[in-house]
Amino acid sequence: MTHSWRAGLQRGGIELRHLLRNGKELSGHLTNVVVALLVAGYVSDEVPGTRTPMSHLVLAGFAAYLLFQIGLISLPQILVTEREEGTLLRLRATPGGIPAYLVAKCLLVTVVAVGTLALLLGAAALLVDGPLPHGPGDWLTLLWVTTLGLLAVVPLGAAVGAVLPNPREALALLMLPTMGLLFISGTVYPITSLPVPVQQVAAVFPLKWTAQGLRSALLPDTARTAEAAGSWELPMVALVLTAWTVLGFLLAVPLLRRAARRESGSRLSARQRRAVESGAPPM
Repeated sequence: MTHSWRAGLQRGGIELRHLLRNGKELSGHLTNVVVALLVAGYVSDEVPGTRTPMSHLVLAGFAAYLLFQIGLISLPQILVTEREEGTLLRLRATPGGIPAYLVAKCLLVTVVAVGTLALLLGAAALLVDGPLPHGPGDWLTLLWVTTLGLLAVVPLGAAVGAVLPNPREALALLMLPTMGLLFISGTVYPITSLPVPVQQVAAVFPLKWTAQGLRSALLPDTARTAEAAGSWELPMVALVLTAWTVLGFLLAVPLLRRAARRESGSRLSARQRRAVESGAPPM
């Protein structure tokens, strides 16, 4: 296990260096920040029943969605692409290869997500008078909610990536449900404005709780009156996100191992041949 962690951290460091040299991929994360700032700059109302600017609620919601999106859209696409390229086939013959691979992806996604979150909050504070934590307690809440929010979706994203068919279908299959969760989880407007059954559906998924935890760190305490329970429910935030973390890890490792066992040289060659026949560049 120690060897897997060490190998995973080394692999994650290498992938981070490659990412920093990939301007196209970095620009994609920057675009998400720009979109969030534009939306926040356009909103001018206040959260109903409070003196909190609606733009602050939107920025906290976008911060949660960026964490969610990186773990549940970007990561599965990376995994599916690397499976198509034969990475899982090579890992099958490497002792501890799958756990090390998962550690590397967790490190990569965590650094990208935290960097994107810091850029969003810093740029929002400078450009659109965005919210920041007000004291040590709020900074601590921001830290643990961000950590648990990522842990709740990164292993789950790895599990999803292990079963999706190919990179093109992966994006199509993931985008619609994640966009649906964006609109029902109280990230772009107060969740209390939604019907109760919709609120109950949103409460099953981690995005709603990550957004609620980030709002507790970024918004004044008076804004809690706009929450469904009239409070931040931080113990429930921690409980739900921890449950999704455990579920994700229980699913991710066996599904990645299963995907690796199903890989073979003939399967890889057949996929590459179909890609060439369809006009895609060879992998």
